[in-house]
Amino acid sequence: MPELPNLVQAEPIPEAAMAEVARILQTGDLFRYTSAQSPVALLEEEFAQKLGATYALAVASCSAALFLSLKALDLPRDAKVLIPAFTFAAVPSAVVHADCVPILCECGDDYRIDLVDFAAKLPDADAVIISHMRGHTSDMDAIMALCDAAGTPVIEDAAHSLGTTWSGKNIGTIGAIGCFSFQSYKLLNAGEGGIMITDDPDLIARAVIMSGAYEHNWKKHPVLQKPFKRWQNTLPLYNQRLNTMSAALIRPQLDLIDKRVSDGRRNHDHVAAQLRTHPHLEVPSPLAQERRAPDSIQFNLVGMSPAEISAFQSAANASGLSVQIFGASEDNARAYWNWQFLDRDWDLPKTKAMLMKACDVRLPARLSLEDCDVIARVILKAATEATQHAAA
Repeated sequence: MPELPNLVQAEPIPEAAMAEVARILQTGDLFRYTSAQSPVALLEEEFAQKLGATYALAVASCSAALFLSLKALDLPRDAKVLIPAFTFAAVPSAVVHADCVPILCECGDDYRIDLVDFAAKLPDADAVIISHMRGHTSDMDAIMALCDAAGTPVIEDAAHSLGTTWSGKNIGTIGAIGCFSFQSYKLLNAGEGGIMITDDPDLIARAVIMSGAYEHNWKKHPVLQKPFKRWQNTLPLYNQRLNTMSAALIRPQLDLIDKRVSDGRRNHDHVAAQLRTHPHLEVPSPLAQERRAPDSIQFNLVGMSPAEISAFQSAANASGLSVQIFGASEDNARAYWNWQFLDRDWDLPKTKAMLMKACDVRLPARLSLEDCDVIARVILKAATEATQHAAA
């Protein structure tokens, strides 16, 4: 069998980015507020334009964007924030960091929010964070209808969903605020970093000031000045700014988004079609309104015993392919029972059952179809070996 591709390697950095980094290093200017036209300010302008949003604020991480979004909503201490139980630990961490209390909502076998549980818990929530986890979009029409009727603001955690659309509208522009990641394993690779977008001048003004726009640095943001004057010196500074080096790495990659989205979707669908031929592998389909931008593939192990699931993972790992089973991997940050910083234990049987059989494999956009074939063959072989050995 051909050699497995390197799935740990991130998306490549364009030559233009490296040239800009070298220029910045020669100047020693890494602070975003040295000028109004710093690479960070330009990134914010270009990213907002790309997504079709009015305002953008680049910050240290997507976690920082989520935190600042909650603070910008001016929620009271101990406000309750409804989040999906299937998400990364950074999401409930941002809620806790913002002096709020996470409420966990069930997710189903398709990795999306269980709307019945969501509707039942929404009346107790002061805000909602929708994590489009691993790029899977929950029913945003139903969610927004429920939240709009309740007057509950929605933050979109779109860390995995840059380039995904819902009924033709960019994910991240449906709720009040959208948050994205520039961490190395995301579509745009800056090592670390994040950005938030919104059409609300008051929300962005509050977030800008709290991100660390002290004194009159807020004047270097192309946002209506009236909201800034209203909030200047009334809000704490959390210093979550992005530096010019990270922005320089990201900006040349903006032109690559469409191709990376197209290539990532091609790779995902190519592997998914092969996995669906196996009776013990299930790849949930996208919703009708959803046009995904995946850089990984998730699939469920169907009809396998715990012993067979363990055998499958061992066989795949022995072949050199790292297959993560969310609920079976020790200390996995996506398994809600490992979030021991929460103030209560959660009984979420649907989500737990899903996590115990849901598998995750990276499929970077840079892979060729031949690379994808090798990955699919390893998964299929491991599934067959695990189930045949058990039958024998």
